[in-house]
Amino acid sequence: MMHTTVGWHIELEFEEDDQHTRSAALVRLPDGTEVRTRGHASRHHTDTNQPRVGEEVAAARALNELAMQLLTKAHDEIDQASGRTSHPINV
Repeated sequence: MMHTTVGWHIELEFEEDDQHTRSAALVRLPDGTEVRTRGHASRHHTDTNQPRVGEEVAAARALNELAMQLLTKAHDEIDQASGRTSHPINV
């Protein structure tokens, strides 16, 4: 059995102000496809300002959406190749 190593790089960018953090995630797949998503976090006015926490929440939301889009893409490709409907499992 032959093993192959493949790497994907995910880019995350953030925009922040005193109350909000927005994130953008991008992955470029080996076939040239790009999948882009966004995430958002809001700080409650009584919480201390912790930019890293906002980044973590916004990034997690963007990456979760990225995972869902990749699952959808994979199932669409399975369906096209097999001529039948695949059934995604819940993440």
